[in-house]
Amino acid sequence: MNQPAQPSLSIVIPALNEAASLDRLLPDLRHRFPAAELLVIDDGSSDGTPAVCERHGARCVSHPYNMGNGASVKDGARRACGEVLVFMDADGQHLPEHVERLLQRFDAEDLDMLVGARPWSSQAGMLRGLGNRIFNWLASWMTGHPVKDLTSGLRVVKADKFREFLHLMPNGFSYPTTSTMAFFRSGYTVGYEPVDVQPRHGTSHLNIWKEGLRFLLIIFKIGTFYSPLKFFAPFSLLLFAAASALYAYTYTTEGRFTNMSALLYTTSLLTFMIGLVSEQITGLMYAHGEYAERDRPGDCGDEGDDEPANRA
Repeated sequence: MNQPAQPSLSIVIPALNEAASLDRLLPDLRHRFPAAELLVIDDGSSDGTPAVCERHGARCVSHPYNMGNGASVKDGARRACGEVLVFMDADGQHLPEHVERLLQRFDAEDLDMLVGARPWSSQAGMLRGLGNRIFNWLASWMTGHPVKDLTSGLRVVKADKFREFLHLMPNGFSYPTTSTMAFFRSGYTVGYEPVDVQPRHGTSHLNIWKEGLRFLLIIFKIGTFYSPLKFFAPFSLLLFAAASALYAYTYTTEGRFTNMSALLYTTSLLTFMIGLVSEQITGLMYAHGEYAERDRPGDCGDEGDDEPANRA
């Protein structure tokens, strides 16, 4: 299959003890994308990941300790030399043929971001699948656009646009949520391409006991990173309605205005004001160009120990 026409390409792969999977993935990627930069961010692995990368002609950047998936993605985005970046998992769930298909559509439609959307059947467990559906619904409501997979780690982006939002992204696993909402907020084009992910090789690095907290944090992040006022206003309105209903009842039955009604009215006003102030702060966070200079890629010339191997 011929490689689709595209700008210079970097494939960024965060990895934590995924040497066995990389040993299968990297040769296939190199065969399909001989001119691409293969950039593996070794996030404190202890299984010989750098040696695997060297064997297959991939550039490897090693962290001295585990810094988190999001930190690896940000490091890769800063170091990558391509104008187009592909982010994919190292655990074997994302296939090189998926990347080919995404790149063809990305180039044909001139999108700013294209995400590989997983089917319901491929979600890791019923509870997580249900949680992801709730994320997708909430994100779709917030943005006014259909969001088919908010948390997918397989995505193609324009490097310069992605780097605008590195300062917003966390060091943990929720970078896909942040980047998707940031692209929508800034009016950039986002598309979704269905992909069938494979069973992962090795052990998951996610802690099931943290999934509940992760759920709540992502829900909050969806709201506050796109339009905080749209997120807080319904709660404010609900509190105002409850206060009014309680006031009407107590005034009718007891002829007085209760402390609880006053508390609900005050909480309603404070919630609305928090949303209003957050909206202004979010607008400042998205100021374009503020971080563009700081997050430019490093030296991509012909010298240096950190130079990508086998770039054509």
